[in-house]
Amino acid sequence: MALLCDLPYILPSMNVSSDFPSGIGVRVAEHGLDARVVTVVGQIDTPTALELATSLIAQLTVARVVVVDLDGVMFLGSAGLSALFEADELATQQDHSLRLVCNSRSANWALAAAGLRDCFTFADSVPDALKDSRSMQGAFEAGVARRHHRNRSRRSPLRNSGVVRCAAGHSLR
Repeated sequence: MALLCDLPYILPSMNVSSDFPSGIGVRVAEHGLDARVVTVVGQIDTPTALELATSLIAQLTVARVVVVDLDGVMFLGSAGLSALFEADELATQQDHSLRLVCNSRSANWALAAAGLRDCFTFADSVPDALKDSRSMQGAFEAGVARRHHRNRSRRSPLRNSGVVRCAAGHSLR
C-alpha cells in the first residue's frame, strides 16, 4: 500500500495515454454561392485553434452563411472557444451568419461551462443550419439582438486569460 508521500515516486512510472488524436481535421464544403460548411474533427486546443480560426475567417470573407459542424469535436479548449467567439463577432460585423451544429457532448460542455451558449446560433443538423427558413432567420435575429445587448467590447472574454469564468461565476483553469 502506497502512502500519500510515496505518490511522486509511483506516478512517474505510470503509463498514461490519451484517447484524443493529435490535431484537428478541418474540411470545407461549398453549398451554393453563399454558404459554406466547415466540419471539424478532433480536439480544438491552443495548437489547433489557429487552424480553425484561419479557416473560419477565410470562409466568412467569401460566404454569407458559415455553418460550423462540431459534432466530431472531442475536446474544445479555451483557445477554441475564443476562435469561435471571434469568428462570430466577425460574422456580425460583416452582417454574415455563423451557425453552429454541436451534438458533441464535450464541445457542448465547454460552451456551457464558459457561459457562451447564448452567444451563438445553433442548429440541430447541417441541413437545418443551411435552410433559409423563417425559423432560422428568427434565430439569427435573436442571436444578433443578444450580442448587441451584451457588453460590446471587441476583445474576446477568453483572450489573454488563464481563467475562464462560467455563467455561475466559477473559475476554470
